[in-house]
Amino acid sequence: MIDIFKITEGDNLKKDREKHLPVIGVGPIYVLIILFVTVVGILLSKFNYIKVISFGFFKIPNLILGIFMIFIGIFIWIKAVIVEKIDDGIKNNKLVTTGIYACVRNPIYSAFMIAFTGILLTVNNALLLVLPVAYWLFLTIFMKHTEEKWLKDLYGEEYENYCKKVNRCIPWFPQK
Repeated sequence: MIDIFKITEGDNLKKDREKHLPVIGVGPIYVLIILFVTVVGILLSKFNYIKVISFGFFKIPNLILGIFMIFIGIFIWIKAVIVEKIDDGIKNNKLVTTGIYACVRNPIYSAFMIAFTGILLTVNNALLLVLPVAYWLFLTIFMKHTEEKWLKDLYGEEYENYCKKVNRCIPWFPQK
């Protein structure tokens, strides 16, 4: 009877260690939705289905800023996925809070939000700049109701303290 208990206890400990977030998570849902909205917005603008409010004098600065934001988004994505190896952190059930994760809690989602905002800036329609606000709002609501709940359940106080120090969507300098 004691041996059976030990096997069951050992199996439960193994299951607890294997408990972690899904490696892919809800990210593809967010990215595909904002990609779709970005493409639709650009197409509606290009084919004059929505009013085009040109940047006028600011066309070239916005083009440069847009390209810069695209590169910033790519940079943040590389830091989050390749440099910080978030997949390893998830598989090893470790909350990653260093590197780019010390500047923003959701750098992969933020990277896409920033890059798509950059793309919208290059289109030269000020009306489309309402979309990044929608992306931010959607990301905020989406994270609160999915991954943040899962992370709080998994890491408890460690995650709550991390949330107090690091922004959800907008990269910012780490707080000490």
